[in-house]
Amino acid sequence: MARPGFRRLNNNLLGIATIKAYAAEDYEVQRIQESSDRYRSANAFAIRFSAAITPVIRMAILAGFTVTLLYGGFLALRGEIGVGSYSVLVYLTQRLLWPMTRLADMSDLYQRSMASVERVMNLVETPIRISYAGAPLAAKDVKGELTFENVDFSYGDTPTLQGISLCITPGQAIAFVGGTGGGKSTLVKLLLRFYEPTSGKVLLDGRPIKEFDLQALRRCIGYVAQDSFLADATAAQNIAYGLSDVSREDVVAAAVAAEAHEFISELPNGYDTEVGERGQKLSGGQRQRIALARAIVRNPRILVLDEATSAVDNETEAAIQRSLDRLVVGRTSLIIAHRLSTVRRADCIHVLDAGRIVESGSHDELLARGGQYAALWRLQTGEALS
Repeated sequence: MARPGFRRLNNNLLGIATIKAYAAEDYEVQRIQESSDRYRSANAFAIRFSAAITPVIRMAILAGFTVTLLYGGFLALRGEIGVGSYSVLVYLTQRLLWPMTRLADMSDLYQRSMASVERVMNLVETPIRISYAGAPLAAKDVKGELTFENVDFSYGDTPTLQGISLCITPGQAIAFVGGTGGGKSTLVKLLLRFYEPTSGKVLLDGRPIKEFDLQALRRCIGYVAQDSFLADATAAQNIAYGLSDVSREDVVAAAVAAEAHEFISELPNGYDTEVGERGQKLSGGQRQRIALARAIVRNPRILVLDEATSAVDNETEAAIQRSLDRLVVGRTSLIIAHRLSTVRRADCIHVLDAGRIVESGSHDELLARGGQYAALWRLQTGEALS
């Protein structure tokens, strides 16, 4: 019962600004109070149960000792056992029965420990569905050709991707656009093997990606997620995250390319400034630019950008877009975006709707077709209002 209350409290601390903004302090206090009351009630029951067992055990021990004392004394008086044997019997009875007084405490500790052991064992026994083992893969040997062969994927019983077939040649910049829930992010997560396709295959340079060593595969891919995660470390350490042989010059160069160098230099200790847990000392746009620099410093053959500019202002977005235009040259790039202005220079744009590719082509071709992409473009540029 303590775990839900702890999770709720931790969640409230992370979202304290939202709680205060909506004046929901009383509501959250009530929810925490309810969780605390349930825990207190369950704990009180356990204490009452333990407290009830202890007197019962002590009374049983007293009864056994009394019977031994009286019946043994009666036998000794009748001469059926010796006085010495009687004394030893009384002594042994006391020594054997007295440790049973701790039985109640041991029972309580056992029940508590078994609850913890059960949670641990459930985690340990969870089957690993995605194997890490596979053929070695060197980043320098990756060409960057990607193929999706009739890929389907479902979250439970809900279909997310249906019949996705793509062939991406090395060095192409491919964009995926469409409404929320269309399956764009899921598609790139299949490439990173966060999930396995329900059916179909994903191939890298003509070989199924599940044949490669999982960590080696991911080292060949630069990934910038929509929700940028930063470790509780310095700005430089976050840019070089996961790499042990990166020089400060490479870190700075990556920050410059991601338009992050200027604001990092203005931090109290520059690149050695601690950014706090999950980067809480930085703004959303600053966190995203550091995440972009983290992908750049790896110099990957494949670059995945999942809404990489969603948390920056228009001026910063334009600066980052200039960097991306240089960065994607010669790399296979998969770009997910809701802002169509960020993908208009892509070699090919795929429009996803309900897990299917409904349109494909360049920016100009899709506009000329007058389909979903053209409607989204008119809406975002304001032409729909004219």
